[in-house]
Amino acid sequence: MTKRESPAVRLHRRLGNADLSGVGEVRSALREFLRYRRPPEETEVAELLLSELVTNALIHTRNGAVVTVTSAPARLRVEVRDFVTGQEPAPYVPNADDGTHGRGLLLVQSLADSWGVMAQALGKVVWFELHGQKA
Repeated sequence: MTKRESPAVRLHRRLGNADLSGVGEVRSALREFLRYRRPPEETEVAELLLSELVTNALIHTRNGAVVTVTSAPARLRVEVRDFVTGQEPAPYVPNADDGTHGRGLLLVQSLADSWGVMAQALGKVVWFELHGQKA
């Protein structure tokens, strides 16, 4: 890292079991964390995608989740970790005509610069990155 580069900074939050009120709380924490670090448009996209991933983790695993956000000058990375073993870590992107549910990963796929799923010893991490420039 040169003297001109800013170090990466992190936000870390744990959400309780199937507590959907945590979605709004973690969105607010993300908004405040990014207020002076990222442009408003990028923050809005990050909030939307974060809420989709957190909602999925809380509804489908019912074991809580951990959110880690890393902001570096040219990259924002958001990770949502769940704690359920035995679930296939391959990303599933449903057909857009599947009804009212299942569009969260379509949004992630459409709006993120990159995204994926990493298996962990206990659970998995679903992540996305936005490669906008610092405001």
